[in-house]
Amino acid sequence: MKKAQVKVGGTYAAKVSGKVVPVRIDAENPRGGWDATNTATGKKVRIKSAQRLRAAVHKSKPMALAIPSQAGQGDAKAAQGAPDATRATVGRQGASQKAAKAATKAKAPREKKPSLLDLAAEVLAKAKKPMGCKAIVEKVLASGRWQTKGKTPAATLYSAILREIQKKGKKARFRKVERGTFAAVLARHG
Repeated sequence: MKKAQVKVGGTYAAKVSGKVVPVRIDAENPRGGWDATNTATGKKVRIKSAQRLRAAVHKSKPMALAIPSQAGQGDAKAAQGAPDATRATVGRQGASQKAAKAATKAKAPREKKPSLLDLAAEVLAKAKKPMGCKAIVEKVLASGRWQTKGKTPAATLYSAILREIQKKGKKARFRKVERGTFAAVLARHG
């Protein structure tokens, strides 16, 4: 928008904190720009330049339809030329569809996939003998419970096992037998 188009007392769509919201221009600021009120939250804001203002918001148009960037393209096309009541319904419909998608995602928690480290501990426990990381990775990949596109999964496993041994100490699931070879630490009873 141009500075000359801005009128004190008018309501405009303005970008405030990364979101486009309706603001009412209250007065000109002596340092330049305008003092305004965010009509959605009631908080005072300062509009430093006319570039922050997108368009005038009219009472006859809902906020989402006044700002094409916020309205879904399908919603704006559907609302064009429709009566005011229909426009408001189309605007609300987009929000309810987003809420329904979010609720669907929240209802179905994702199944947690086992990590390579967890699967390596299982493989070593079943083997009951020390194994190298390359052999462990081959068994894990053959089981089909884990997959990778990485070029060096054995090296990744090696460093992960060493980190666990260093971090957990005696509580680690692995024991280093010799260079590149590890054994499972059997559960201690007692």
